[in-house]
Amino acid sequence: MTVRNSEALDEIFRAHYERVARVIGRVIHDQARAEELAVEVFLKWWRYPQSHSELAEGWLYRTSVRKALDELRSQTRRKRFERLLGPTRESPPTPEHLCAASMEQRRVQAVLGALKPRDAELLLLRSEGLNYQEIAVSLSLKPSYVGSLISRAEEAFRKEYLKRYGKER
Repeated sequence: MTVRNSEALDEIFRAHYERVARVIGRVIHDQARAEELAVEVFLKWWRYPQSHSELAEGWLYRTSVRKALDELRSQTRRKRFERLLGPTRESPPTPEHLCAASMEQRRVQAVLGALKPRDAELLLLRSEGLNYQEIAVSLSLKPSYVGSLISRAEEAFRKEYLKRYGKER
């Protein structure tokens, strides 16, 4: 196993931590947990012998999206088991628009969790504001393919959303 010096980790961490944490946070909607997972992504990068500094950005974003999707699936399983084990305390009532927004977030999370991982990764990276070139680097794709792959991912999202909820977002 190749061990990196701490200066390399520090440099990469300072350059990308905030964006990696934001990518994860947009998926799981828990910023504190997103920050914890972002640190795990950097530790994994530090220990991973094949990820080189010049490829760090793409590797970090791809790994952060996958880490976020794993966390989302884990939360879904945990909630399912908690429901089976018995009643839980209800959160205090919120205004109707907050409730609707929360429901919509859960729907989007569920649909993202049901998509092929690459489709979910494409949509999440694009929603984070990455351009086609950055997405191509992050997912090891040819830049000329990114536009059509995003279109297909959006269509897959739309179909899955309609299948589950029967109406457009």
